[in-house]
Amino acid sequence: MHSFLTLKQAAAHVHMPENELRHVAQRGEIDAVMRGDDWYFEHCVLDEWAQRSILSSAPRETQRRHDAMVAESRRRSGEAFRVSSLFDVSAMDLHIGGKAKAGIVRDMSDLAARSGAVYDADGLYSELMEREAAASTAVGEGAAFLHPRFHDPYLFERSFIAYGRSERPVFFGAPDGSGTRHFFLVCSTDHAQHLQILARLAVMTHATDFLRALDEVSSREEAISAIRSAEEAFP
Repeated sequence: MHSFLTLKQAAAHVHMPENELRHVAQRGEIDAVMRGDDWYFEHCVLDEWAQRSILSSAPRETQRRHDAMVAESRRRSGEAFRVSSLFDVSAMDLHIGGKAKAGIVRDMSDLAARSGAVYDADGLYSELMEREAAASTAVGEGAAFLHPRFHDPYLFERSFIAYGRSERPVFFGAPDGSGTRHFFLVCSTDHAQHLQILARLAVMTHATDFLRALDEVSSREEAISAIRSAEEAFP
């Protein structure tokens, strides 16, 4: 069954002003249908667009949406969101060996499977390759945030993040043409949390030095500590 959202619901979901999202639909940047006086957005298509938008937006816009997500999460749970708590030491490798995109994606899907929380590693690999074919998840500055193109809560038993570091930067399709060394695979069972994780990682990439810290770590425990320290210092 396909789930549809009105313009008001869709704008709230992706933390954008209604007029801005309406213009996105009018320009054909996202598949949406006009019924009567309102726009309707298919939930999974909206999520896929929001993922691409978060990773490709200017840092200031990503920061704005991130802050809105954090504020909403705090209102609902009463707690501050911490992405560092989702990293799984069993799904980290500081020496992944892939030399090109397909090899890296295979390394990362296999790495995530080590957590024991992936139901189908081959299916995850296929989903990740489809996402990279649609648009690279590399954001520049040496980082890529891999994730399935369409959010599927049944891919994973629980939410977590896998992290892999390559020995040398790999061409992964970053918009600035730079190589990518740090690979984060977002494995989330909740679509709202999925967007929040992407936004937090993207903002941390631009606003903290945690990637430079990860360049220097020599163990998985040090990597988690570096990520936690960067997030705790994050305003």
